[in-house]
Amino acid sequence: MILRLVLLMIGCPLFLISVAGYFYIKIKFKPKDNDFDDYYHEFEDRRPDIARYNKWSSIALTAAIISMLIVFLAMIPMPF
Repeated sequence: MILRLVLLMIGCPLFLISVAGYFYIKIKFKPKDNDFDDYYHEFEDRRPDIARYNKWSSIALTAAIISMLIVFLAMIPMPF
């Protein structure tokens, strides 16, 4: 019971923070140019704003996925 409570206390705020961060990144870090789709993925390192946007977007999405897994672990019935 205590383990479930600890997992929920860690997973839920982490999920909310990572989703809010993901939306913040989508709004603030997205490059202002309209040619965002014109760049091939191998040349993104030449545009530091696109590389930064992709890096932080993937970090926030990974944190959201990990926190969903933590909440899922807290919700499943445990044998002990």
